Amino acid sequence: MRYRLGLRTALRALGAHKLRTGLMLLGIVVGVAAVVAMVAIGQGTRAEVLRKVESMGANLLTVSAGQLRFQAGHEAGATAITLTERDARAIAEEVPHIVSLAPAQSKKLSVKFEEMSTTTTVVGTTPEFQLVRNSRLITGEFFNDDQVRSSARVAVLGQTAMLNLFAGRDPIGETIRLANVPFLVIGVLEAKGLDIAGQDQDDQIIVPLRTALRRLFNVSHLSTIYVSVDDSPAMETAAVTIAEVLRERHRLRPGGEDDFVIQNQSALLETQAAVSDTFTLLLGSIGGISLLVGGIGILAMTLIAVRERTREIGLRRAVGARRRDILLQFLIETGLLSATGGVGGVALGITAAKITSVATGWPMLIPWGVALTAVVFSALLGLAFGVYPARKAAMLDPIVALRIA
Repeated sequence: MRYRLGLRTALRALGAHKLRTGLMLLGIVVGVAAVVAMVAIGQGTRAEVLRKVESMGANLLTVSAGQLRFQAGHEAGATAITLTERDARAIAEEVPHIVSLAPAQSKKLSVKFEEMSTTTTVVGTTPEFQLVRNSRLITGEFFNDDQVRSSARVAVLGQTAMLNLFAGRDPIGETIRLANVPFLVIGVLEAKGLDIAGQDQDDQIIVPLRTALRRLFNVSHLSTIYVSVDDSPAMETAAVTIAEVLRERHRLRPGGEDDFVIQNQSALLETQAAVSDTFTLLLGSIGGISLLVGGIGILAMTLIAVRERTREIGLRRAVGARRRDILLQFLIETGLLSATGGVGGVALGITAAKITSVATGWPMLIPWGVALTAVVFSALLGLAFGVYPARKAAMLDPIVALRIA
């Protein structure tokens, strides 16, 4: 009964001072909205980074020809003709924990279909490319080992390449010309989007490896060997073993530089996730400061309310209200105010995050756990900052309060 009376009294008091109530609400709403919106954008960015890394392939090691060197603060790549199909076979035979392996060579080439033409990345590889690079077909089929051995002129299109050439038409069974060499389209890959480096993974055409090496690129070496490992903990061991196998095959002297580069997807994932988590923490901290400022606003406004309502407090005490009744009333007011502001802040934060996501193209992931925490925290913050003014009101002597009033 006492709590219901306190709630009704709190609602009347808040409604009687609409401007002050609105200003108090505004501080909490803005603080909670800032936390929710910033964390939503931060978590969305993290999820997008994870999606992009995973789209490159499961537990992927990428072995590239050449050694990256850093000179004068800039990255310079020296491409070495060192990787071969024999290297790929040696890795497959000698390195444990390997699930699948796909040698590859790629190059930008012009491609034509009827009157349409474009320039895209042509990747020569083997059927294992599908598993290693997590590539799925939406129509048609992928080429097989027999087509690789026979240097068949067949092609599988990425979504971007398909749209650039066929503009919505069904490409299966059509003939395209890569560097003026005819290829039969047999499949279309599912869209994957941009990778971590910002490259369009769909702007490519996949062809059999030997066809690419002999008929398109006129080379015998590889640019890349994609290696899929059975689980994440084994990736570091596999990378070390691959390095040992390649150094021995390439007759590199002890202490000499590698003529290849091994990129560990797990390490890349951890680094990107750590950067994203730091970014999210920074944004959340800024929002938390805004929320703290809102709590201080409640403290200031409640102190003003206590001063303005001294006569009311004195009258209530004079007619029998106990100190705990006065204390309860002011705590209910601040708690109700901050909880309402928390709910409003969550709604505003989600709306602001969605608008920002649409306007900038940044990914967004609604942090429902953070939103609930923000509401609870805002209510507790309001109660915490309302304790001192409430206690001050409860401790007023009724005679002194009536005299002051």
